[in-house]
Amino acid sequence: MHPKAELSVITSRAQAGKRVDELFPSLRGSVNLSFSAPNAKMLAECDVVFFATPNGTAMKMVPQILESGARVIDLSADFRLKDSSVWERWYAMAHCCSDLLAEAVYGLPEINREAISKARLVANPGCYPTAVILGLTPLIEQGVADASQLIADAKSGVSGAGRKAAIATLLSEASESVKAYGVTGHRHLPEIIQGLELSTDKAVGLTFVPHLMPMIRGIHATIYANLTTGDVDLQGLYVNRYAAEPFVDVMPWGAHPETRTVRGANTCRIAIHRPQGRDVAVILSVIDNLVKGAAGQALQNMNLMFEYNEALGLQALAWVP
Repeated sequence: MHPKAELSVITSRAQAGKRVDELFPSLRGSVNLSFSAPNAKMLAECDVVFFATPNGTAMKMVPQILESGARVIDLSADFRLKDSSVWERWYAMAHCCSDLLAEAVYGLPEINREAISKARLVANPGCYPTAVILGLTPLIEQGVADASQLIADAKSGVSGAGRKAAIATLLSEASESVKAYGVTGHRHLPEIIQGLELSTDKAVGLTFVPHLMPMIRGIHATIYANLTTGDVDLQGLYVNRYAAEPFVDVMPWGAHPETRTVRGANTCRIAIHRPQGRDVAVILSVIDNLVKGAAGQALQNMNLMFEYNEALGLQALAWVP
């Protein structure tokens, strides 16, 4: 629905030759294309290529596409981490084009807008990192919280695991149940720390625990930070930091944002609490993991890269109920 963009090719290794609207009937009348097998030469004819592929796939094709002059927005994790040894430890595979990691721009517009606008390769952030980094950035930037003792307790809908068939995300397995996972270490942990360290010269220490929720989409992050000063207007801090951001909504003090209020929208809603007036800030941050946590943010980055209005094609309101 973007007025300045035209879909020219949609690839799929498994579905090559099948019409897109056959696999996704909701696109009947909107997308008149068939899937084709990935071909770097064909993709290089585009102005911009979005990769929504398994980790380790994009890095094998991106160098050739960039050489052609096309730009790339990668929704996988291939270019998010700057240190290839850290990437290889968390993703358990060798990185085949680590020379591009220094050039890749982390695509969170609220902290990296200028760099994104000049980039030819953007690493679209993960869903958990988007919610947590946006929730903590004002505190970290102003140095009013202890960056070494942060806690993020985050919940995600099952679509965060993708469309693949897996027992843990079957309806009968995930419904009416909540469970934590990745407690000893989740792949998004180093990405969140790296993103937060863009806003401070101090080392960041974060305990991050994700949970699977019995819902299709949405992320709710409850974030805890020990304040280093009692004399701080937290609400004013957040309102001022995000006043010019089209996709961050700072709610009234003490509000409780719900995932359904951002479902289908490219919006992050944030609310700030300070329980019992103690020196602990509790930040609530909600996003749609498939929109601001993935495809919507990718489109937001495209708008910046091509000097379009940042909100172009992203004005959809949340689907309620």
